[in-house]
This record gives sequence, C-alpha cells and structure tokens, in this order.
Amino acid sequence: MAGGCPRETARAPPRERACHVAPDPVYCADAPRRTTFSPSPGNCPGTAGSDDIRQLAGTQTSADSPLPEPRLSTVDTGGTPPGEDGGPPDADALAADPRGGPTVLRMLLGTQLRRLREDAGITPERAGYEIRGSRSKISRLEHGRVSFKHRDVADLLTLYGVTGEQTRAGLLALVEQANAQGWWAKYSDILPDWFEAYLGLEAAATLIRTFELQFVHGLFQTQGYARAVTVLGHKSAPAEEIDRRVSLRMKRQDLLASQDAPRVWSVMDEAALRRPVGGPQVMRQQLERLIEAAAQPHVTIQVVPFRRGGHAGAGGSFTVLRFRQADLPDVAYIEQLTSALYLERRNDVDHYMEVMNRLSAEALTPAGTTRFLKEIIRET
Repeated sequence: MAGGCPRETARAPPRERACHVAPDPVYCADAPRRTTFSPSPGNCPGTAGSDDIRQLAGTQTSADSPLPEPRLSTVDTGGTPPGEDGGPPDADALAADPRGGPTVLRMLLGTQLRRLREDAGITPERAGYEIRGSRSKISRLEHGRVSFKHRDVADLLTLYGVTGEQTRAGLLALVEQANAQGWWAKYSDILPDWFEAYLGLEAAATLIRTFELQFVHGLFQTQGYARAVTVLGHKSAPAEEIDRRVSLRMKRQDLLASQDAPRVWSVMDEAALRRPVGGPQVMRQQLERLIEAAAQPHVTIQVVPFRRGGHAGAGGSFTVLRFRQADLPDVAYIEQLTSALYLERRNDVDHYMEVMNRLSAEALTPAGTTRFLKEIIRET
C-alpha cells in the first residue's frame, strides 16, 4: 500500500493491517478487504490498535491545525471460504465467539449457499422455484436477512449437487442455530423487521462507524434524550409504548459495556449538538454523556463544526459496520422514515467509507471535540 506501513501490510492473508488516518486518531485496524486512508510515509504508528486510540488522541496539539490531504487506497486480500477447504462454517467456533451469534451464522450460511449456487451455474430464479419461492426470497436468504427452513436448505443443496454427507450435515446443522432469536425478540411488538436486522448486525460488528446529521447516535443517548427523540417520531403512541421503545434503545447500549465491545467511531454534525432536543437540561446531560463515552478506549467521537462549511455527509446519516469474519463484507446502513437500506456491494460500501473518512478528516479531533462539547455545555 503506497505510503502505508510496509512492515504491517506484509502480513499474510486473510487479514492485513490497513492504515487509517484522520486528523486524530491515527491508527491501524485489521481489515480483510477495505477502503482506507493511507498516511504519509513515517506517520503510521505501526501496531497501534483500538487500545491506543486514546493515547494517540492525546498527542494532538491543536484541534484546528491544518488537516492532511488523505489519499484513498483499497486493501483486498481476498479472504477464504468459511471452514476448511471451502467447507461449511464451524458452528461451534462461531458460537464461542462473543461477536458471533445467529445474525453472523445466517450471513455465513447465506454466503455459502450463494457460492454453491454460482458454482453449480444455477440462476436465482430457478433456485427460488425449487423451494416454492422467488428470486427475491433467494436474495434474502443469501444475504442472511431472514430465517432458514431446514427443508429449503436441504432442497437447495440437492439442486446444487451437494451430496457429501459431511458437508450437508454441517450446513444443515447451522440452520437451527442461525434461527435462534436475539435479545431484541421480546420487543417484536414495536420492532419493525427492517430495524431488527440492524440490531443483529450491530451486535455482531467489531467496528461501527457512524455519521449523524440530526441526532446523537442511539448508542450514546441518555434516557431523557432518547425519550424526547422517541416522542418526536411517535407522537400518538401511548405512554406504555414510548416506555418500551426507550427501554429498547437503552438495552442496545449494553453492547458498549460488554467484554468484547466493538470499536465505535462516531462523527456528528454540530447541528445535532445545537438542537435542544428535550430542553436545555436534557441536552446538557446528553452532552456530558458524550464526553463520558469519548473517554472510553474503544470509542472515538468527532464533531464537524459549522465553521468547516459544507461537508461530504450533507446527504444524511449512515453507518458502516465491519465484522471479524473475513468472509463477511462490510455493510452500509441508511435508515429512512419507514424502512432502511442495507448495502453490501463493494462499490457502494467503498463510496460510503470514502465519505466517512473524509468526514473524519474534516471534523475536529477527538481531543478538540471534547473541548468543543464543554464549550457548548457552558453556553447551554
């Protein structure tokens, strides 16, 4: 990777170290196939990872110093099929992985089914017909967006010419585990299907990068702020429903305190901090919460101030999620009023990652962001 870290990029597949550079922090993150920023020669910290984010942030001398012009590069190591020699994923190993769970199992099983279908030269239309469905059903199955039926998977394996007893047994064994329910199942009465899928991805991710244009990200919201935001979107909902929606949002935040918490890098527009959602007192508490969250070693928070002018994220909020399993692609998530988009195509995700990196370069540094948050608290 030109201008990157030769010592790190020499590591063998399936994972390399991809160097990211923003004004602060600068670090290297594990990435099997990603679009990243290459720092200038000599600027890469080598083995710095999530534990070094705070230390690196402390070395920044000025939050408003001239920002380096980032250079985009793509690292592609190809990855390996799940399991040995392209066989089925190891369900026991995934179950023991804190970042695993049914969502990852569905995605891996879907990916394996897609590969088998393509290797057999079977069209999605024909596969859908075989299981009494359609092309769209095959697409949902292959992307891990829906649960699997044992009969459907068995029929597809037969259609794809998978006759080996061990391979069939391994894949079919995953079906039951992949259909297990997440903690959010008890909120199914208020949880739309399109957001339920995101909760599974969020719980399985090892890196969550977000840009927020209007509100503070849900992982960092205080209860008072979350209630105010929820009421805005559900004005006619009864008090009991509002309580459950707020409870769901608070439960999501257990992820940050988990033993194997993901790295969360959140960039937000200054407008999200200036809008007094819930009133001045609620907003002050929310700003204080952001300062507390930013002090965690696995959390990075940056703000794009108004004085920067226009920025690359003017189109709206979005999230990019990355997973430990090298076989799983990054996912870009764009939430709408009554639905959401999940993008997995390489070009789409690369575009959003490029925008995310540029936003990080345009934003205040983490240290500068903390000072900025304190300034707003004094003004509120």
